[in-house]
Amino acid sequence: MSDKTTIRSPMPGVFYRRPDPDEPTFVEPGDHVEAGDTIGLVEVMKSFHEITVESEGTIGEFLVENETEVEANQELVTIE
Repeated sequence: MSDKTTIRSPMPGVFYRRPDPDEPTFVEPGDHVEAGDTIGLVEVMKSFHEITVESEGTIGEFLVENETEVEANQELVTIE
């Protein structure tokens, strides 16, 4: 039995899957993550806020595209 956790955006803004346009993504589906790992950023008024996982698991799927505007509490990614 697999438990899924959904990571949600803590605030409205723009979701980024990479730290910089020229850098690789933080994580990809299937990657193993540990508690505290950064999986993306939400940018609000030129301030970037790290989105981290609370417990270890495997990245399931991203529910929003890179550079998409997101709402507060919007689901971003599933962790299995």
